[in-house]
Amino acid sequence: MTRSTVSNIVKDLVDVGVLRTAATSRNGRHAVQVSLVRGQGLVAGIHFSSRRLRLVIAESSGKVVAERSDLIAGDNRADTELDRAVILLAAMAEEMGNSLSDVKAVGVATAVPVDSDGSTPKLGINAGWEGVRIRDILQKLLSCPVAIGSEATLGALAEVRTGAASGFQTVVYLHAGYTISAGFVFEGQPFIGAGTRYGLLGHVSFDGDGGICRCGNRGCLETTASGRALVSQFRDEPGMNRLSDLVDTAIEGNPRTSRVISDAGRSLGIAAAAVCNLIDPDILVVGGELAATGELLLGPMRHALERFVVGGTKLVPEVVPGGWAPRSAIVGAVESALALLSSRSVVRVA
Repeated sequence: MTRSTVSNIVKDLVDVGVLRTAATSRNGRHAVQVSLVRGQGLVAGIHFSSRRLRLVIAESSGKVVAERSDLIAGDNRADTELDRAVILLAAMAEEMGNSLSDVKAVGVATAVPVDSDGSTPKLGINAGWEGVRIRDILQKLLSCPVAIGSEATLGALAEVRTGAASGFQTVVYLHAGYTISAGFVFEGQPFIGAGTRYGLLGHVSFDGDGGICRCGNRGCLETTASGRALVSQFRDEPGMNRLSDLVDTAIEGNPRTSRVISDAGRSLGIAAAAVCNLIDPDILVVGGELAATGELLLGPMRHALERFVVGGTKLVPEVVPGGWAPRSAIVGAVESALALLSSRSVVRVA
């Protein structure tokens, strides 16, 4: 086609709202950038986990159009990471030919519980993130509505809506990564209690004389079964600096890392049995980084559940890896943003 024909086609599509144009330059010459107009706009998901920042941009249909994942320091702070997330989202949008103003709603998953006002409570477990009004800060920086919830709650939401727990009404989602937490779904909707300490399964104490936990108590589940605790057992070994290193070697058959994963699975199973005895879920979904080890983790979990669930094997719920793992939380974050954008009822996640 000739240049004039292409120009006329582009003009017609701009007139009907399919395309947009913007002046730009290429190789020192004036040019016109052409991009799609994306329906009701874009939504974004942000997941601030203990060691990784994940960002997603999606269309109003839910189709993911951009994604990024970066490591973050173990002693990360909210002020630094919130600014960083906004800068990265803006860059992602620009790479697509859009701008940050095209993002109309954002969902955020955090590694700690979130109060109903969108702030993080002061619980003594995440020093750099305590007492931070995350929702207010991001709404000001992004100029759009923000939904926020814990990574376990939003992970549960993702798995119920489109993942391994789709079709189930009573669900326990266990996030097993650097930290341990739980998300609950009752009658198809996330349950968050009063909104301060919900889901802190990793800080349930199983040994009053055990090691000191970062929360100040002794013998918490996280002191033996969290990714942080597992990696600490190999701190002097080269090439074993991150949880992903431990997971990879376990999958490859390393007997030592395989054993610590299996031991963690048993501990998680004992904790999960207590939860099952309380709320009797239809299914138990395991997400987070440790879920990638599959039966190394899940097998010992099932054995512990069969031993400690009241009523025995017949009453043990199905235990499955997350359909979205290890991305369940970011998928749930996008889902919560879509609820803000669309006519669907907004899911309460904090």
